Amino acid sequence: MSTSCQDKFKLQYQTHLKHLRLKGLQPKTIDAYSRGVRRIGKAFDGCIGDLSETQLLDYFTKLLETHSWSAVKLDLYGLKFFYAHVLRKPWVHVDLIKPPRAQRLPDILTVEEVQRAIQATRVLSYQVLFFTLYSLGLRLGEGLRLTVADMDAKRRRVHVRDAKGNKDRLVPLPETTLDVLRRFWRVHRHPSLLFPNRQGGLKKAAMAKTPLDRGGVQIALGQVVASCGIKKRLHPIAYATVTPPI
Repeated sequence: MSTSCQDKFKLQYQTHLKHLRLKGLQPKTIDAYSRGVRRIGKAFDGCIGDLSETQLLDYFTKLLETHSWSAVKLDLYGLKFFYAHVLRKPWVHVDLIKPPRAQRLPDILTVEEVQRAIQATRVLSYQVLFFTLYSLGLRLGEGLRLTVADMDAKRRRVHVRDAKGNKDRLVPLPETTLDVLRRFWRVHRHPSLLFPNRQGGLKKAAMAKTPLDRGGVQIALGQVVASCGIKKRLHPIAYATVTPPI
């Protein structure tokens, strides 16, 4: 292992993170690009400044054995960003990865299936989150980032910030959803977050610095799906009128 390479890479990686944030990329993109650079940095002991096309071909071919096309493509884009903004070198390894074209339709859940899944969720934070996602038609990240200030009770609408394409949008706020969120807020009373993390339990939720963990939510969702016997992949894709959880 080259200690000098590893030390240099640590500094370059911090610069990489700064550029990712300053370029206004979405949190998910920042996470994917930084993870990709960490992964390739580990594979080459930090010496990634002068990788040949052969090295990259071998690396990404091996990576494809254990990761999806999407993950491999994001790793490549992350490395291209690293070359452009950190190393200040032209990217010459063009068309290295070209995933096969595929078009998949999302699974559409019935109102009854959504209601079963929500009612089967035992953890209150997750239960209210799932209900909110479906009643407002939000993506998971959009729901986790919701704050008290985003709720416009007077106009019955929700300000969804940093949505897809780094754009904001307004969505209708049903009275039932507003009532559920108000009652849930009285449980944790966080000054800003609607879904504070549960690391310290509900008693310490009011002091949480971050929202619920995305990975934990996805695991819980998978467990709910299994317990309900639903074969479809459960994810928020459209408005659904379901019975409020609390």
